[in-house]
Amino acid sequence: MADKLLGVLILTRHGDRAGFYQDPKTYTASGTAITPLGTKQEFQLGQLLRSMYLNASSPLNIQGMNDTLVNQNQIHVRADAGGELGVIYDSAVALLQGLFPANANYTQDLANGTDVQGALAGYQYVPIESVEPTNDVSLEGYTLCNTFNDATTAFYASAEFAQKKNETSAFLAMLPPYLDGRPVTLENMYNIFDFMNVQSIHNADFAKALPPTFLPQVRALANWHEYGVFTSANLDGAGNIAGRAILPGIIANLRSIANATDPLKFAYQSLAYKPFLSLFNMTGVAQAHPELAGLVNYAASVAIEVRQPNDGSEPVIRLNFKNGTDASFVTYPLLGGSGDVTISALANHVNPALVNSTTQWCTACNNTQDRGCGALAQAAAAALASAPAAHRHQPISPVGAGFLGAGLTVAVMLAMFAVLTFLGCLTIGRGKGKARRAGTPSSKSDHDEKA
Repeated sequence: MADKLLGVLILTRHGDRAGFYQDPKTYTASGTAITPLGTKQEFQLGQLLRSMYLNASSPLNIQGMNDTLVNQNQIHVRADAGGELGVIYDSAVALLQGLFPANANYTQDLANGTDVQGALAGYQYVPIESVEPTNDVSLEGYTLCNTFNDATTAFYASAEFAQKKNETSAFLAMLPPYLDGRPVTLENMYNIFDFMNVQSIHNADFAKALPPTFLPQVRALANWHEYGVFTSANLDGAGNIAGRAILPGIIANLRSIANATDPLKFAYQSLAYKPFLSLFNMTGVAQAHPELAGLVNYAASVAIEVRQPNDGSEPVIRLNFKNGTDASFVTYPLLGGSGDVTISALANHVNPALVNSTTQWCTACNNTQDRGCGALAQAAAAALASAPAAHRHQPISPVGAGFLGAGLTVAVMLAMFAVLTFLGCLTIGRGKGKARRAGTPSSKSDHDEKA
Protein backbone atom coordinates (compact mmCIF):
# COMPACT_ATOMS: atom_id res chain seq x y z
CA MET A 1 0.00 0.00 0.00
CA ALA A 2 1.29 3.44 -0.91
CA ASP A 3 2.16 5.64 2.02
CA LYS A 4 3.66 8.78 0.48
CA LEU A 5 2.11 11.09 -2.10
CA LEU A 6 4.89 12.40 -4.36
CA GLY A 7 2.71 14.67 -6.47
CA VAL A 8 -0.31 14.86 -8.73
CA LEU A 9 -1.28 15.48 -12.35
CA ILE A 10 -4.57 17.37 -12.79
CA LEU A 11 -6.63 17.36 -15.99
CA THR A 12 -9.71 19.59 -16.05
CA ARG A 13 -12.42 20.51 -18.47
CA HIS A 14 -13.09 24.23 -18.72
CA GLY A 15 -15.88 25.94 -16.79
CA ASP A 16 -19.29 27.10 -17.97
CA ARG A 17 -19.22 29.06 -21.24
CA ALA A 18 -21.47 30.65 -23.81
CA GLY A 19 -22.75 28.39 -26.58
CA PHE A 20 -20.73 27.60 -29.68
CA TYR A 21 -20.87 25.44 -32.78
CA GLN A 22 -18.47 22.79 -34.04
CA ASP A 23 -18.54 21.03 -37.39
CA PRO A 24 -19.98 17.53 -36.80
CA LYS A 25 -17.40 15.93 -39.11
CA THR A 26 -14.14 17.84 -38.60
CA TYR A 27 -14.93 19.32 -35.15
CA THR A 28 -13.67 22.70 -36.26
CA ALA A 29 -15.13 25.01 -33.63
CA SER A 30 -16.29 28.60 -33.49
CA GLY A 31 -15.15 30.89 -30.71
CA THR A 32 -16.99 31.33 -27.45
CA ALA A 33 -16.43 33.01 -24.07
CA ILE A 34 -16.24 31.92 -20.47
CA THR A 35 -19.04 33.09 -18.17
CA PRO A 36 -18.86 34.42 -14.61
CA LEU A 37 -20.30 31.07 -13.53
CA GLY A 38 -17.48 29.32 -15.36
CA THR A 39 -14.79 31.32 -13.60
CA LYS A 40 -16.43 30.60 -10.24
CA GLN A 41 -16.60 26.87 -10.96
CA GLU A 42 -12.90 26.76 -11.79
CA PHE A 43 -11.92 28.95 -8.83
CA GLN A 44 -13.81 26.67 -6.45
CA LEU A 45 -12.16 23.63 -8.04
CA GLY A 46 -8.79 25.27 -7.40
CA GLN A 47 -9.75 25.83 -3.78
CA LEU A 48 -10.77 22.18 -3.45
CA LEU A 49 -7.50 20.97 -4.94
CA ARG A 50 -5.62 23.27 -2.57
CA SER A 51 -7.47 21.84 0.43
CA MET A 52 -6.63 18.32 -0.75
CA TYR A 53 -3.03 18.60 -1.90
CA LEU A 54 -1.57 21.80 -0.41
CA ASN A 55 -2.97 21.54 3.11
CA ALA A 56 -0.53 20.25 5.73
CA SER A 57 -3.37 18.65 7.70
CA SER A 58 -4.76 16.77 4.68
CA PRO A 59 -3.91 13.07 4.28
CA LEU A 60 -3.24 13.89 0.60
CA ASN A 61 -0.77 16.69 1.33
CA ILE A 62 2.10 16.72 -1.19
CA GLN A 63 5.20 16.63 0.96
CA GLY A 64 7.79 19.24 0.15
CA MET A 65 5.56 21.45 -2.00
CA ASN A 66 5.46 25.13 -1.15
CA ASP A 67 1.85 25.91 -0.22
CA THR A 68 2.21 29.66 0.36
CA LEU A 69 4.12 31.37 -2.45
CA VAL A 70 4.26 29.34 -5.64
CA ASN A 71 7.60 27.77 -6.51
CA GLN A 72 7.59 27.67 -10.28
CA ASN A 73 9.97 24.71 -10.37
CA GLN A 74 7.32 22.60 -8.65
CA ILE A 75 4.36 23.32 -10.94
CA HIS A 76 3.81 23.01 -14.70
CA VAL A 77 0.61 24.34 -16.30
CA ARG A 78 -0.63 23.99 -19.88
CA ALA A 79 -3.89 25.22 -21.43
CA ASP A 80 -5.41 24.40 -24.80
CA ALA A 81 -5.75 27.58 -26.88
CA GLY A 82 -7.72 25.99 -29.71
CA GLY A 83 -11.31 26.14 -30.92
CA GLU A 84 -12.84 27.37 -27.67
CA LEU A 85 -10.27 30.15 -27.59
CA GLY A 86 -9.87 31.90 -24.25
CA VAL A 87 -12.39 29.73 -22.39
CA ILE A 88 -9.87 27.01 -21.57
CA TYR A 89 -7.02 29.42 -20.82
CA ASP A 90 -9.26 31.61 -18.65
CA SER A 91 -10.42 28.51 -16.80
CA ALA A 92 -6.81 27.76 -15.92
CA VAL A 93 -6.31 31.32 -14.65
CA ALA A 94 -9.39 31.03 -12.41
CA LEU A 95 -8.38 27.62 -11.07
CA LEU A 96 -4.89 28.82 -10.23
CA GLN A 97 -6.33 31.76 -8.27
CA GLY A 98 -8.05 29.21 -6.03
CA LEU A 99 -5.00 26.94 -5.88
CA PHE A 100 -2.56 29.75 -5.05
CA PRO A 101 -4.59 32.69 -3.67
CA ALA A 102 -3.21 36.17 -3.15
CA ASN A 103 -0.63 36.20 -0.38
CA ALA A 104 0.17 39.24 1.76
CA ASN A 105 3.73 37.94 2.12
CA TYR A 106 4.40 38.50 -1.56
CA THR A 107 6.51 41.59 -0.84
CA GLN A 108 9.90 43.03 -1.62
CA ASP A 109 12.24 45.50 0.09
CA LEU A 110 13.45 48.23 -2.23
CA ALA A 111 16.74 50.08 -2.12
CA ASN A 112 15.03 53.24 -0.84
CA GLY A 113 13.83 51.40 2.26
CA THR A 114 10.19 50.90 1.26
CA ASP A 115 8.42 47.54 1.42
CA VAL A 116 6.21 46.86 -1.65
CA GLN A 117 3.43 44.29 -1.76
CA GLY A 118 2.51 42.64 -5.05
CA ALA A 119 -0.47 43.93 -7.00
CA LEU A 120 -3.99 42.92 -6.00
CA ALA A 121 -2.99 42.22 -2.39
CA GLY A 122 -0.25 39.82 -3.39
CA TYR A 123 -1.86 38.13 -6.41
CA GLN A 124 0.28 35.23 -7.60
CA TYR A 125 1.08 35.06 -11.30
CA VAL A 126 1.51 31.38 -12.06
CA PRO A 127 2.98 30.73 -15.55
CA ILE A 128 0.57 29.13 -18.02
CA GLU A 129 1.80 27.61 -21.26
CA SER A 130 -0.72 28.48 -23.95
CA VAL A 131 -0.78 25.50 -26.32
CA GLU A 132 -1.64 26.72 -29.80
CA PRO A 133 -2.88 23.81 -31.98
CA THR A 134 -1.05 25.18 -35.02
CA ASN A 135 2.25 24.96 -33.10
CA ASP A 136 1.71 21.91 -30.89
CA VAL A 137 -0.61 18.99 -31.65
CA SER A 138 -0.54 17.41 -28.17
CA LEU A 139 -3.80 18.81 -26.74
CA GLU A 140 -5.87 18.75 -29.95
CA GLY A 141 -4.66 15.74 -31.88
CA TYR A 142 -7.98 15.50 -33.72
CA THR A 143 -7.85 18.96 -35.35
CA LEU A 144 -7.11 18.77 -39.10
CA CYS A 145 -6.53 15.02 -38.76
CA ASN A 146 -7.67 13.42 -42.02
CA THR A 147 -7.82 9.88 -40.68
CA PHE A 148 -9.94 11.09 -37.76
CA ASN A 149 -12.31 12.81 -40.21
CA ASP A 150 -12.49 9.61 -42.26
CA ALA A 151 -13.23 7.56 -39.14
CA THR A 152 -16.02 9.96 -38.18
CA THR A 153 -17.51 9.69 -41.67
CA ALA A 154 -17.32 5.89 -41.43
CA PHE A 155 -19.05 5.98 -38.03
CA TYR A 156 -21.88 8.04 -39.52
CA ALA A 157 -22.21 5.48 -42.35
CA SER A 158 -22.15 2.44 -40.06
CA ALA A 159 -25.01 0.02 -39.41
CA GLU A 160 -24.80 0.95 -35.73
CA PHE A 161 -25.40 4.61 -36.54
CA ALA A 162 -28.25 3.76 -38.91
CA GLN A 163 -29.92 1.71 -36.20
CA LYS A 164 -29.60 4.55 -33.68
CA LYS A 165 -31.09 6.95 -36.23
CA ASN A 166 -34.07 4.70 -36.67
CA GLU A 167 -34.54 4.32 -32.91
CA THR A 168 -34.39 8.06 -32.23
CA SER A 169 -36.15 9.57 -35.25
CA ALA A 170 -39.46 10.09 -33.44
CA PHE A 171 -37.78 11.86 -30.53
CA LEU A 172 -35.60 14.05 -32.76
CA ALA A 173 -38.70 15.11 -34.69
CA MET A 174 -40.00 16.77 -31.50
CA LEU A 175 -36.90 18.97 -30.99
CA PRO A 176 -37.05 21.71 -33.69
CA PRO A 177 -39.19 24.12 -31.60
CA TYR A 178 -36.40 24.23 -29.02
CA LEU A 179 -33.36 24.58 -31.30
CA ASP A 180 -33.56 28.01 -32.91
CA GLY A 181 -33.18 26.62 -36.43
CA ARG A 182 -30.25 24.27 -35.82
CA PRO A 183 -30.18 21.09 -37.95
CA VAL A 184 -31.94 18.27 -36.13
CA THR A 185 -29.91 15.25 -37.17
CA LEU A 186 -28.14 12.54 -35.23
CA GLU A 187 -24.86 13.68 -36.80
CA ASN A 188 -25.40 17.10 -35.23
CA MET A 189 -26.15 15.67 -31.78
CA TYR A 190 -23.42 17.46 -29.85
CA ASN A 191 -24.50 20.86 -31.12
CA ILE A 192 -28.11 20.06 -30.26
CA PHE A 193 -27.11 19.15 -26.72
CA ASP A 194 -24.79 22.13 -26.31
CA PHE A 195 -27.47 24.61 -27.35
CA MET A 196 -30.10 23.11 -25.07
CA ASN A 197 -27.69 22.78 -22.15
CA VAL A 198 -26.44 26.37 -22.41
CA GLN A 199 -29.96 27.72 -22.75
CA SER A 200 -31.16 25.63 -19.79
CA ILE A 201 -28.46 27.20 -17.62
CA HIS A 202 -28.77 30.82 -18.78
CA ASN A 203 -32.27 31.32 -20.22
CA ALA A 204 -35.09 31.08 -17.68
CA ASP A 205 -37.86 31.13 -20.32
CA PHE A 206 -36.19 28.31 -22.26
CA ALA A 207 -35.64 26.23 -19.12
CA LYS A 208 -39.30 26.62 -18.19
CA ALA A 209 -40.60 25.73 -21.66
CA LEU A 210 -38.37 22.68 -22.25
CA PRO A 211 -40.08 19.38 -21.30
CA PRO A 212 -38.21 17.95 -18.29
CA THR A 213 -37.19 14.70 -19.99
CA PHE A 214 -35.79 16.28 -23.15
CA LEU A 215 -32.40 17.45 -21.89
CA PRO A 216 -31.50 14.10 -20.23
CA GLN A 217 -32.53 12.29 -23.41
CA VAL A 218 -30.46 14.61 -25.58
CA ARG A 219 -27.52 14.26 -23.17
CA ALA A 220 -27.69 10.46 -23.44
CA LEU A 221 -27.61 10.65 -27.24
CA ALA A 222 -24.74 13.15 -27.15
CA ASN A 223 -22.82 10.81 -24.83
CA TRP A 224 -23.28 7.93 -27.26
CA HIS A 225 -22.41 10.12 -30.24
CA GLU A 226 -19.23 11.64 -28.84
CA TYR A 227 -17.93 8.36 -27.42
CA GLY A 228 -18.44 6.83 -30.85
CA VAL A 229 -16.46 9.64 -32.47
CA PHE A 230 -13.60 10.06 -29.98
CA THR A 231 -12.78 6.41 -29.28
CA SER A 232 -11.69 3.32 -31.19
CA ALA A 233 -11.72 -0.37 -30.28
CA ASN A 234 -8.02 -0.55 -31.19
CA LEU A 235 -5.60 1.59 -29.17
CA ASP A 236 -4.03 2.98 -32.34
CA GLY A 237 -7.38 3.67 -33.98
CA ALA A 238 -8.07 7.10 -35.44
CA GLY A 239 -10.88 7.76 -32.97
CA ASN A 240 -8.35 7.64 -30.13
CA ILE A 241 -6.15 10.33 -31.67
CA ALA A 242 -6.94 12.84 -28.90
CA GLY A 243 -5.68 10.40 -26.27
CA ARG A 244 -2.77 9.17 -28.37
CA ALA A 245 -1.48 12.74 -28.71
CA ILE A 246 -1.95 13.85 -25.09
CA LEU A 247 -0.66 10.71 -23.35
CA PRO A 248 3.06 11.26 -24.07
CA GLY A 249 2.94 14.52 -22.11
CA ILE A 250 0.92 12.89 -19.33
CA ILE A 251 3.40 10.05 -18.94
CA ALA A 252 6.33 12.49 -19.03
CA ASN A 253 4.72 14.54 -16.23
CA LEU A 254 4.10 11.43 -14.13
CA ARG A 255 7.70 10.29 -14.56
CA SER A 256 9.01 13.72 -13.63
CA ILE A 257 6.92 13.72 -10.45
CA ALA A 258 8.17 10.23 -9.59
CA ASN A 259 11.81 11.24 -10.16
CA ALA A 260 13.33 12.28 -6.84
CA THR A 261 15.82 14.56 -8.63
CA ASP A 262 13.09 16.46 -10.49
CA PRO A 263 11.40 19.29 -8.54
CA LEU A 264 8.04 18.91 -10.33
CA LYS A 265 5.23 18.02 -7.93
CA PHE A 266 2.07 19.47 -9.48
CA ALA A 267 1.23 19.28 -13.19
CA TYR A 268 -2.00 20.72 -14.58
CA GLN A 269 -3.57 20.67 -18.05
CA SER A 270 -6.73 22.64 -18.91
CA LEU A 271 -8.62 20.94 -21.72
CA ALA A 272 -11.72 20.55 -23.86
CA TYR A 273 -13.89 17.48 -23.25
CA LYS A 274 -12.52 15.39 -26.15
CA PRO A 275 -9.30 13.99 -24.62
CA PHE A 276 -11.21 12.65 -21.61
CA LEU A 277 -13.22 10.31 -23.85
CA SER A 278 -10.12 8.83 -25.49
CA LEU A 279 -8.19 8.62 -22.21
CA PHE A 280 -10.96 6.77 -20.39
CA ASN A 281 -11.23 4.40 -23.36
CA MET A 282 -7.50 3.77 -23.79
CA THR A 283 -6.90 3.16 -20.07
CA GLY A 284 -9.82 0.74 -19.65
CA VAL A 285 -11.72 3.02 -17.26
CA ALA A 286 -14.78 3.47 -19.49
CA GLN A 287 -15.04 -0.25 -20.22
CA ALA A 288 -15.16 -1.06 -16.51
CA HIS A 289 -17.39 1.93 -15.69
CA PRO A 290 -19.78 2.63 -18.61
CA GLU A 291 -21.09 5.75 -16.86
CA LEU A 292 -17.80 7.39 -17.91
CA ALA A 293 -18.29 6.53 -21.59
CA GLY A 294 -19.62 9.98 -22.46
CA LEU A 295 -19.25 13.71 -22.05
CA VAL A 296 -17.69 15.11 -18.92
CA ASN A 297 -19.34 18.09 -17.23
CA TYR A 298 -18.02 21.63 -16.91
CA ALA A 299 -15.13 21.79 -14.41
CA ALA A 300 -14.76 18.01 -14.39
CA SER A 301 -11.37 16.94 -13.11
CA VAL A 302 -9.05 13.95 -13.24
CA ALA A 303 -6.43 13.76 -10.50
CA ILE A 304 -3.71 11.17 -11.17
CA GLU A 305 -1.74 10.77 -7.96
CA VAL A 306 1.85 9.53 -7.96
CA ARG A 307 2.54 7.48 -4.84
CA GLN A 308 5.61 5.84 -3.35
CA PRO A 309 4.91 2.36 -1.93
CA ASN A 310 6.13 1.49 1.55
CA ASP A 311 8.52 -1.14 0.23
CA GLY A 312 10.43 1.39 -1.88
CA SER A 313 9.43 -0.23 -5.16
CA GLU A 314 8.52 1.66 -8.32
CA PRO A 315 6.06 4.53 -7.77
CA VAL A 316 2.46 3.81 -8.66
CA ILE A 317 -0.40 5.94 -9.95
CA ARG A 318 -4.02 6.23 -8.90
CA LEU A 319 -6.74 7.87 -11.01
CA ASN A 320 -9.48 9.86 -9.30
CA PHE A 321 -12.29 11.57 -11.23
CA LYS A 322 -14.76 14.25 -10.23
CA ASN A 323 -17.47 14.85 -12.83
CA GLY A 324 -18.29 18.51 -12.34
CA THR A 325 -19.01 20.90 -9.51
CA ASP A 326 -21.67 18.82 -7.73
CA ALA A 327 -19.67 15.58 -7.70
CA SER A 328 -16.97 14.18 -5.43
CA PHE A 329 -13.71 12.53 -6.42
CA VAL A 330 -14.07 8.78 -6.99
CA THR A 331 -11.17 6.38 -7.54
CA TYR A 332 -11.28 4.34 -10.76
CA PRO A 333 -8.73 1.52 -11.29
CA LEU A 334 -6.68 1.68 -14.47
CA LEU A 335 -6.07 -1.00 -17.10
CA GLY A 336 -8.89 -3.23 -15.89
CA GLY A 337 -7.21 -3.90 -12.55
CA SER A 338 -8.38 -3.44 -9.00
CA GLY A 339 -5.71 -1.16 -7.53
CA ASP A 340 -2.85 1.18 -8.27
CA VAL A 341 -0.61 0.52 -11.31
CA THR A 342 2.96 1.49 -12.04
CA ILE A 343 3.80 4.23 -14.50
CA SER A 344 5.66 1.61 -16.52
CA ALA A 345 2.54 -0.53 -16.76
CA LEU A 346 0.55 2.39 -18.16
CA ALA A 347 3.35 3.36 -20.54
CA ASN A 348 3.84 -0.19 -21.80
CA HIS A 349 0.10 -0.53 -22.40
CA VAL A 350 -0.27 2.60 -24.51
CA ASN A 351 3.21 2.98 -26.03
CA PRO A 352 2.46 1.21 -29.34
CA ALA A 353 -0.31 3.73 -30.06
CA LEU A 354 1.32 6.96 -28.89
CA VAL A 355 1.93 9.95 -31.15
CA ASN A 356 5.22 11.25 -29.79
CA SER A 357 6.12 13.86 -32.38
CA THR A 358 4.72 16.08 -35.07
CA THR A 359 6.20 13.74 -37.69
CA GLN A 360 4.30 10.81 -36.22
CA TRP A 361 1.12 12.89 -36.08
CA CYS A 362 1.46 13.83 -39.77
CA THR A 363 1.77 10.16 -40.65
CA ALA A 364 -1.03 9.00 -38.33
CA CYS A 365 -3.34 11.72 -39.65
CA ASN A 366 -2.32 11.39 -43.31
CA ASN A 367 -1.64 15.11 -43.45
CA THR A 368 1.07 16.61 -45.65
CA GLN A 369 0.05 20.28 -45.43
CA ASP A 370 -1.19 21.49 -42.04
CA ARG A 371 0.32 22.03 -38.59
CA GLY A 372 3.91 21.83 -39.86
CA CYS A 373 3.39 18.72 -41.98
CA GLY A 374 4.03 20.73 -45.14
CA ALA A 375 7.40 21.88 -43.84
CA LEU A 376 8.30 18.32 -42.90
CA ALA A 377 7.30 17.04 -46.34
CA GLN A 378 9.33 19.79 -48.04
CA ALA A 379 12.34 18.98 -45.89
CA ALA A 380 12.10 15.29 -46.74
CA ALA A 381 11.73 16.06 -50.46
CA ALA A 382 14.68 18.43 -50.37
CA ALA A 383 16.85 15.86 -48.65
CA LEU A 384 15.96 13.18 -51.18
CA ALA A 385 16.51 15.55 -54.08
CA SER A 386 19.98 16.44 -52.78
CA ALA A 387 21.06 12.78 -52.68
CA PRO A 388 23.67 11.87 -55.37
CA ALA A 389 22.10 10.75 -58.64
CA ALA A 390 23.96 7.45 -58.52
CA HIS A 391 22.36 6.67 -55.19
CA ARG A 392 18.94 7.55 -56.53
CA HIS A 393 19.08 5.46 -59.74
CA GLN A 394 21.61 2.64 -59.48
CA PRO A 395 20.44 -0.66 -58.01
CA ILE A 396 22.20 -1.56 -54.80
CA SER A 397 22.41 -4.60 -52.55
CA PRO A 398 20.24 -5.00 -49.43
CA VAL A 399 23.28 -4.24 -47.26
CA GLY A 400 24.03 -1.14 -49.26
CA ALA A 401 20.38 -0.16 -49.08
CA GLY A 402 20.59 -0.31 -45.30
CA PHE A 403 23.55 2.09 -45.21
CA LEU A 404 21.93 4.39 -47.75
CA GLY A 405 18.68 4.38 -45.81
CA ALA A 406 20.51 5.36 -42.64
CA GLY A 407 22.34 8.14 -44.46
CA LEU A 408 19.17 9.48 -46.03
CA THR A 409 17.42 9.37 -42.67
CA VAL A 410 20.13 11.54 -41.18
CA ALA A 411 19.95 13.90 -44.13
CA VAL A 412 16.18 14.11 -43.92
CA MET A 413 16.26 14.81 -40.19
CA LEU A 414 18.91 17.51 -40.59
CA ALA A 415 16.89 19.15 -43.33
CA MET A 416 13.74 18.93 -41.23
CA PHE A 417 15.44 20.56 -38.27
CA ALA A 418 16.77 23.33 -40.51
CA VAL A 419 13.37 24.07 -42.06
CA LEU A 420 11.48 23.86 -38.78
CA THR A 421 14.00 26.05 -37.01
CA PHE A 422 13.60 28.64 -39.74
CA LEU A 423 9.79 28.47 -39.71
CA GLY A 424 9.37 28.15 -35.94
CA CYS A 425 7.22 25.05 -36.39
CA LEU A 426 5.69 22.47 -34.17
CA THR A 427 6.46 20.69 -30.98
CA ILE A 428 4.72 17.99 -28.96
CA GLY A 429 4.37 18.38 -25.24
CA ARG A 430 6.36 21.02 -23.44
CA GLY A 431 6.67 23.21 -26.50
CA LYS A 432 6.56 26.95 -26.71
CA GLY A 433 3.21 28.63 -26.34
CA LYS A 434 2.31 32.05 -27.59
CA ALA A 435 1.29 33.32 -24.20
CA ARG A 436 2.70 32.77 -20.73
CA ARG A 437 1.90 34.59 -17.55
CA ALA A 438 4.78 36.28 -15.84
CA GLY A 439 6.14 34.30 -12.90
CA THR A 440 5.95 35.21 -9.26
CA PRO A 441 9.30 36.28 -7.82
CA SER A 442 10.44 34.61 -4.64
CA SER A 443 9.42 36.08 -1.32
CA LYS A 444 11.88 37.56 1.14
CA SER A 445 11.98 34.28 3.05
CA ASP A 446 12.46 32.26 -0.16
CA HIS A 447 14.98 34.59 -1.73
CA ASP A 448 17.43 31.82 -2.46
CA GLU A 449 14.88 29.74 -4.36
CA LYS A 450 14.53 30.04 -8.09
CA ALA A 451 11.25 31.78 -8.99
